[in-house]
Amino acid sequence: MDRRFLTVLAVSLLFALVIAGVFYQVLAGSSLPRRPVHTEVRDLVVASRTLAVGIGLKPADLKVVQVAAAQFPAGCFSRIDEIIDRPVASSILADEPIREARLAPRGSGLGLAPVIPPGMRAVSVKVNEVVGVAGFVIPGMHVDVLVTGRLPEDDGSITRTILQDILVISAGQTIEPDARGKAINAPVVTLLVTPAEAEALTLASDWRIQLVLRNGGDRAVEKTPGSRVGMLFGRAESPRRAQAQALRQGAATLLVPPPPRTTEEIVVIRGTQKTVEQVGVRIP
Repeated sequence: MDRRFLTVLAVSLLFALVIAGVFYQVLAGSSLPRRPVHTEVRDLVVASRTLAVGIGLKPADLKVVQVAAAQFPAGCFSRIDEIIDRPVASSILADEPIREARLAPRGSGLGLAPVIPPGMRAVSVKVNEVVGVAGFVIPGMHVDVLVTGRLPEDDGSITRTILQDILVISAGQTIEPDARGKAINAPVVTLLVTPAEAEALTLASDWRIQLVLRNGGDRAVEKTPGSRVGMLFGRAESPRRAQAQALRQGAATLLVPPPPRTTEEIVVIRGTQKTVEQVGVRIP
C-alpha cells in the first residue's frame, strides 16, 4: 500500500480516538451525582385564604412557608405572633405574603375604621339609582357632590358643587370593589372627607344631594358659580332675588351717616342790643 495513504489513515485514527475520549469524559462527568448546594432558607408568613379589608388577623388566617433568604420580600414577617389581631387595610390573596403596608396598626379598629387615614372622616350619604350615578358607584371611585335646594330669598332652585374629587370608600356594606368590576347598587355611599367637608356634607343633607362621577386620575378643582332655574331659560336672575339684592343695597345705604346740617343766621340790632336768630336749616 502507498506509504502516504497509511500515514493519513493513522493520523485520522488518532484524532478519532482523541475525540472519542473527550466525549466519554464529558458524558461520564455529567452522569455522576452532584454535591447538593446548601441554600439558606427563612420563614415567611403568608395568607392561608383570601383576606378581606377590615378583618382582624387570626392564626387560622395565616401559615408559614420557607423561602430562600436571598428572596425574602421586603416588609414581610417571619413569625405569626407579630401580626395577630392587626386589621387588614388592603385585601390579601391566598398564599400572598403578608406585608406591613397591607395592615393597619393594632387597635385601630375593625371594619371601615382601619381604611380611614388619620385626619380624615367617613360620612355616609343616602343615594338612589339616579343620585348614585345610576348604580355605577364603586368603592375606590372619585365623585363630585352637588346640592340642589331653594334659598329663602329666591323663587327658584339653585344647584351648587360643594365638594370635588371625593373618594368613595364603601357602597352599602361593601368596602371593596366587585371582583368582576361590577357596580354595587346600595342605598348608602360612604365618602372620605376632611372634618370641614364633613360639616358641609352634613348640613347639605337637608337638600337633595347628587353624586357626579369623575375620572379617577383627574385631580383638578373647578370654580363654579352654581346654576339657577332662571339661567336655564336665559334669565340672569330671578325677580325676587334681584329685589332682595336691591333691598340689601338699600339697607346698606341707610347705614351711611347723613351729611352734616348747617343753619342760616340773621343778626338783629334793636337799639343798643344785638341778637342772632336761626331762621332755617340748610343741607349742603
